[in-house]
Amino acid sequence: MFNNLGQLGDLMRNAGKIRESAEKMGEVLGQLEVEGTAGNGAISVRANGRLEVLAMRIDPKLLTGTDVALLEDLVKAATNQALTQAREAAAGEIQKLTGGIQIPGLSNLLGGGA
Repeated sequence: MFNNLGQLGDLMRNAGKIRESAEKMGEVLGQLEVEGTAGNGAISVRANGRLEVLAMRIDPKLLTGTDVALLEDLVKAATNQALTQAREAAAGEIQKLTGGIQIPGLSNLLGGGA
């Protein structure tokens, strides 16, 4: 029981440092950009490390005579690819910033496991 109080004390003493690290992590993840594509590059989606879609480009040729369901599938595929790449890149950046220390719940922020 007292061991946990010591850990809580350490956590409280380091709260400012932890907050500073979290802010830096947010900045780094916001600057990280990846791109997902589908349909041989006819659709591209850019996302950042915070898993926000930044931009989408659709080749105008797809808008004439294309099956709407196909277009929707391509947009979904490109978006999922971009978000997967962003999640993986963000995890790598987080690992660099934390020095490889596993912080409980942090991977949940990126849609990962525990």
